Amino acid sequence: MTTTTPTAVPTPSGTSATSAAPFTGLGTLLRFYLRLDRVRITVWTLALALTVWSTVLSLAAVYPDEASRQARAALLENPAAVLMTGPAYGIDNYTLGAMTANELSLTVFVATAIMSILLVVRHTRAQEESGRLELLRALPVGAYAPPAAALLLVSVANLVVGTGITVALIAGGLDVVGSIAFGVASAVTGVLFGAVAAVTAQFGEHSRSATGTALAVLAAAFFVRGAGDIIEATGSWLSWLSPIAWAQQTRLYVDERWWPLLLSVATTVVLLTVAVALSRRRDLGAGLRAPKPGPAEADSALLGPVGLIRRLLRGAFVGWLTGLVLFGVAMGALASSVEDLIDEMPQVLDMVGVDPDALTASFAGMMLMFLALGATAFGVSAVVRMRSEEDGGRSGLVIITGTGRSAWLSAALGVIVVQTVVALLVSGAATGLGVAFAVGDWAWVLRMIAASLAYAPAAILVVAVAFALLGCVPRATGLVWVLVVWTVFVAWLGEMLDLPDELVALSPFSHIPLVPAENATAMPLIIQAVAAVLLVAAAIVGFRRRDVQV
Repeated sequence: MTTTTPTAVPTPSGTSATSAAPFTGLGTLLRFYLRLDRVRITVWTLALALTVWSTVLSLAAVYPDEASRQARAALLENPAAVLMTGPAYGIDNYTLGAMTANELSLTVFVATAIMSILLVVRHTRAQEESGRLELLRALPVGAYAPPAAALLLVSVANLVVGTGITVALIAGGLDVVGSIAFGVASAVTGVLFGAVAAVTAQFGEHSRSATGTALAVLAAAFFVRGAGDIIEATGSWLSWLSPIAWAQQTRLYVDERWWPLLLSVATTVVLLTVAVALSRRRDLGAGLRAPKPGPAEADSALLGPVGLIRRLLRGAFVGWLTGLVLFGVAMGALASSVEDLIDEMPQVLDMVGVDPDALTASFAGMMLMFLALGATAFGVSAVVRMRSEEDGGRSGLVIITGTGRSAWLSAALGVIVVQTVVALLVSGAATGLGVAFAVGDWAWVLRMIAASLAYAPAAILVVAVAFALLGCVPRATGLVWVLVVWTVFVAWLGEMLDLPDELVALSPFSHIPLVPAENATAMPLIIQAVAAVLLVAAAIVGFRRRDVQV
């Protein structure tokens, strides 16, 4: 018998994988990550750039002169408006640039932050969770090369997005220096929250928890900034505790100052240092927080598809409900600011042409609509989660053990629809509770719960679109987020930008009146319900006919 001695395969650098330098393979990984995410980065860049450019043009058309802009500026003194936009700079001389910065910067900064969080988690914790990072580390790849490549990818993505925003602003006719500052602030804020995600990725074993925790930090920064700006319209001490405020404190198009962005840069460096230190205290694939041991015996409910799906979605459902309750109570409590605004500026009633009670109802209805959008986003995220269950082969394993395809998809549909409706009802109750605290009328609680039901057909319709994609074109399931984003955009900026009716009609929520300020009509709700049923039927037929990954 002849034996052979295995020969080590030489690495490109002439070193073994175990002796690779910490950043070996960084350039190759960065090019690989850029290739993987070239479409994502392009979509984010085009979406934000086109949004900014069209917003500037629409604002210029809707508010063409100084008088109309000053009338708009007067409304920004309302605390609710401050919370949803940002600190009001330049309202004494409300130029087009100041209007764009005050009313659009928050949206752009939050969008870049979300993009960065998703990209960082995708290339860090998600890689570990799937086992792909372990395969990479078996190659001549340094220990710090994969996370460094992920952070460089996010930096490049924010640089591209920031450049696109700058070009869009300049193309809209705004000042060059202010436009550059806008783009830089967007990019720096995005990189900062990418560093936040790098830290949260160290704690748990799952990408969902890393993403959820980072988004919770973003939400906290949003509310801290909002509360601080309500205390002082141009930013109080509390505002400075939020990274979002640092970007807005550059005073875009009014009195540009760059030094607040140094706080973002310094914080990013600190967060990355913390992320590196934490990563050295854990094993590859593990988290700093050890998972809790499960029970010795499974609950009987887990033997059926409904109980299993409820268990899979339990954490996300509780997290979304908590956020909706906090947001609803906080927004509803600002109803008293509407009355204060009327007392300070009685001419507002003449501008909007309604009585004080109707104005409060309109404010509460607007807050409820945003919360309904949040409940819808949860439903969509739950459908996308079911797609990930299939990608991981777990749905297929359930099906081959005796659960029919239709039973599995129907169970998922039932659980997600019920949870979405519950989220709507909780949103209405939370908003009503906040309004009741503010105005002293507890009838608002039941009134807002009833109003929230008007959004159920629209929310279920969006969820049904996601199910139709999951059942018929599973690879395109994520495209449903385009509809969600467009719906949010129409709700947030549609009226201010005076969008064409044909484009507004693409949002299912545009067909729902602003309840409880306006009365809902039955026909749009019936049409949306019928459309949802047809989409669900298509989803079930498609799911039964296509292959399911095992």
